[in-house]
Amino acid sequence: MKKRILYIGNYLQGNKTNTSYMHTLGYLLEDSGHIVYYSSKKTNKILRLFDMIFSVLNKRNKVDVIFIDTYSTTNFYYALIISQIARLLKKPYIPILHGGNLPFRLNKYPRFSKAIFNHAYTNMSPSLYLVEEFNKYGYGNVEFIPNSIQIENYGYKERVYDNIKLLWVRSFSKIYNPKLAIDVTKRLVDKGYNSTLCMIGPDSDGTLEELKVYAKQLSVEVEFTGKLSKQEWINKSKDFNIFINTTDFDNMPVSVIEAMALGLPVVSTNVGGIPFLIEHEKDGILVDKNNSEDMTEAIIRIASNTNLAKSLSQNARSKVEHYDWSIVKEKWFSLFREM
Repeated sequence: MKKRILYIGNYLQGNKTNTSYMHTLGYLLEDSGHIVYYSSKKTNKILRLFDMIFSVLNKRNKVDVIFIDTYSTTNFYYALIISQIARLLKKPYIPILHGGNLPFRLNKYPRFSKAIFNHAYTNMSPSLYLVEEFNKYGYGNVEFIPNSIQIENYGYKERVYDNIKLLWVRSFSKIYNPKLAIDVTKRLVDKGYNSTLCMIGPDSDGTLEELKVYAKQLSVEVEFTGKLSKQEWINKSKDFNIFINTTDFDNMPVSVIEAMALGLPVVSTNVGGIPFLIEHEKDGILVDKNNSEDMTEAIIRIASNTNLAKSLSQNARSKVEHYDWSIVKEKWFSLFREM
């Protein structure tokens, strides 16, 4: 049952990247007794691709299966190339579907998509959203295994709302629309609320410096911490009372799951896989994307209604307890037993 796995994806570690999914899943599988090889740490995209190809060729007789983290941006082409090499080598591979905008790829590049996904041993989706979207395009070979956390690492805390203290955690990238967080804070201040904003994450595309200028122009005070370790941002979260997720595209972000585990009520844009994670007004509040007015009003509702805040917080924690690794790992082990 123990598997030897070659995990292809973003194994970068640095100030411009958050801890990737492959770090988390790979290490958890290793702790469970499986052998995991990783590729690639190369920062240059061309060198990264060649390193991935070399890893597949070099490890082809040492592994049982290849995992391929599959996103909707440049990584889509990495997945295409690696999957076709795996096919030639007759090595089973499993795309792990992450990109919230992957349905765009299915629609615009049907031949490439079929080459990747039709020939996979199975396709693994951490969200029911992508399972549903892939089914629409005729892909029935998609399994749902959610993102997982180790729940004991997330101390639950009920918040108080003397002031509105917003927390945002993500990579600074235009697709995550971090500008919306500053617009919302500006609206809150203009309405007379004592509101603060902390934004945590690495700058992946130059957006961070633009936001610093933008916040200064609006006279909005924002704490930009840069990248923090998991434990550092969990510790810092204790000082905040509402978590906001501002993305235009999304799948099933671990940062939102973590916020729910910590007891932070979540206000999120209603995009991609988010409504499959958050039930509106039960364990979070959903608003239209890029709508600062609606997000502001949702935040005010939570801050001014203790019962609502408490209900959202408790329901969210109960939900994400089912994403604990002790539960999720059994789904992986069941898959491995079938191979």
